[in-house]
Amino acid sequence: MRNYAIKEMFLTLQGEGLQAGMRAVFLRFAGCNLWSGREQDRARAECRFCDTDFVGTDGDGGGRFGDADTVADRAWALWSGDLDAAGGQPLIVLTGGEPMLQLDAALVAALKARGFRVAIETNGTLPVAEGIDWICVSPKAGTTIVQRSGDELKLVWPQPGIDVATLESWDFQHLLVQPMDGAHAVEARAAAIGFVLRNPRWRLSIQTHKVAGLR
Repeated sequence: MRNYAIKEMFLTLQGEGLQAGMRAVFLRFAGCNLWSGREQDRARAECRFCDTDFVGTDGDGGGRFGDADTVADRAWALWSGDLDAAGGQPLIVLTGGEPMLQLDAALVAALKARGFRVAIETNGTLPVAEGIDWICVSPKAGTTIVQRSGDELKLVWPQPGIDVATLESWDFQHLLVQPMDGAHAVEARAAAIGFVLRNPRWRLSIQTHKVAGLR
């Protein structure tokens, strides 16, 4: 039986990509294979620009869950708890950290049994589990991407060392560029806009949850 370490689980609106604005349960797994999550390790990490706290299990709705059904029941309670009326397929977004370090067939099946449409946001260095309905891959420069197909390829920009032509050869329905957050956010936004103006196959993606004051 799988034990799942979850940083947080909460109801919100999807803030990024093609599904921005949709009501969703966010399930953030603890742990990542590209960075420990500790600031003292950031300079040596394969991904140095992460803006997310995925360390531990102490966030809202977080904890250690002993089986897939317990996780799915908690997610369903979040989705259904304050609905005024039924309608629309429930959406859950699995993220991290890196969700594929923990996500397995049992959890996918438990979520689907409760009616969820299952989306994942992954760095693509591990193959995505079967049965996922919406795959978003965010590649990091210098890493080996094995998940080269899906719905969204979300490129955080700028990232020196990324081969854009190679990314465009992969099998994704939508190519998105998202400005890198942080101390140089203004410059990154201008760079991302310029990127899309030069590369019309791509589309600008803004972190709307930050603009709206959501998590």
